[in-house]
Amino acid sequence: MQQFKRLVPLMNRVLIKKLEVPNKTQSGILLNTGDTKNPAGVVIEAGEGYYDHKGDFVKICVKIGDTVLLPEFGGQKVNVSGQELLIFRDTDFLGILSR
Repeated sequence: MQQFKRLVPLMNRVLIKKLEVPNKTQSGILLNTGDTKNPAGVVIEAGEGYYDHKGDFVKICVKIGDTVLLPEFGGQKVNVSGQELLIFRDTDFLGILSR
């Protein structure tokens, strides 16, 4: 399969890079990563939005750089620049995470 350097999602689709679950703490203690899932990801690219059934334009609710809470299942896997990324619709996200 051919690898691409960039993917720009269309309409209300968003390209996500899942956040890695750390396997050890800063002090070097190893963590049990067998049962932990990190359902969060960072928005890499995003479409402009879409037109609803009334013909009104609906902008997407996230922007590049946002950290979002992902559903447990879903997303289309794609390989861009050697990275495994996911494509979701912006309505699939459960929330935007902030510090």
